[in-house]
Amino acid sequence: MSKKYNIAVIKGDGIGPEIVDEAMKVLDAVAVTEDINFNYKEYLLGGAAIDETGVPLPDETISGVKASDAVLFGAIGGPKWDTLPRDKRPETGLLGLRKAMGTYANLRPAMVYDELVNASSLKPEVIKGVDLMVVRELTGGIYFGEPRANEGDRAYNTMVYSVEEIRRIAKVAFDIAMKRDKRVCSVDKANVLDVSQLWRDTVEEVAKDYPEVELSHMYVDNAAMQLVRDPKQFDVILTGNIFGDILSDEASMLSGSIGLLPSASIGDKVGLYEPIHGSAPDIAGQGIANPLATISSASMMLRYALGESDAADRIDNAVKKVLAKGYRTQDLSEFDATEVCSTGEIGSIIADYASKK
Repeated sequence: MSKKYNIAVIKGDGIGPEIVDEAMKVLDAVAVTEDINFNYKEYLLGGAAIDETGVPLPDETISGVKASDAVLFGAIGGPKWDTLPRDKRPETGLLGLRKAMGTYANLRPAMVYDELVNASSLKPEVIKGVDLMVVRELTGGIYFGEPRANEGDRAYNTMVYSVEEIRRIAKVAFDIAMKRDKRVCSVDKANVLDVSQLWRDTVEEVAKDYPEVELSHMYVDNAAMQLVRDPKQFDVILTGNIFGDILSDEASMLSGSIGLLPSASIGDKVGLYEPIHGSAPDIAGQGIANPLATISSASMMLRYALGESDAADRIDNAVKKVLAKGYRTQDLSEFDATEVCSTGEIGSIIADYASKK
């Protein structure tokens, strides 16, 4: 009997519609082989929502997302909306959606494909074989702590974490580590910050429930250095909101292209799956956007939201085969390309490989 899933689709702005279309194409290809039925429903967010409804996050989007099994998301924003008041901008809509969904954990894998090892600015011997996961706390910390204010000649923000907030994100990291190499490196600044000492103490308590997982600690400044010195030492990096924001962007550049890397924002129920890059309005509509990160985000959706590991493996293996054959989008054309493909062409090739028995 066919398995059925309700997928909320938010294409967004700029290249968002193009890259999401290719991810859906690949999902439909594996659906046939794996006997899965996807019921897609589109919702507005960001600039597209502002143009249509006057607000960046319509109520219909919130209710629709909460009623779905997972959310496939493209990208939002662009210069067109940058002059709006902060509470009306596309990015505010995304923050509001994440809050409404209760997505407190951001998963940011960083892997280096052998075929693209020369795309990185780091030496091949440093990055070849890198495969790590940054688990970032997403709804707490200094971005959301109170009090906060800008008083003209003085401004302040407050970094706040509770034991429960730390405990739940730590459990996510340890659960993921159990499916990987069983190593967690918790990153903090416990030598300076009281909130980081609470973080470290709480993570150590959670670690007692995972005796198979090796736990280490690292100060954030050292972690930033180690990511470029010896990234292969890491398996799962667990950290707070602001540190994770910075370290995950740093880790993303190990691959040499942000067009390659997916992400997930998960919580107690519905998760949001999206590429790490932005809406790139300067290349929208030209058919040159790289959809691989969005396609890989769809794979993460299958694996983490729907429990469809076989279907996820099909997509991941298809991406590797396509890269091994030398198919490249324009942004990767200088790296051992045998054929430079448009957005739609490379999506179709990946879909074809993913559908084969």
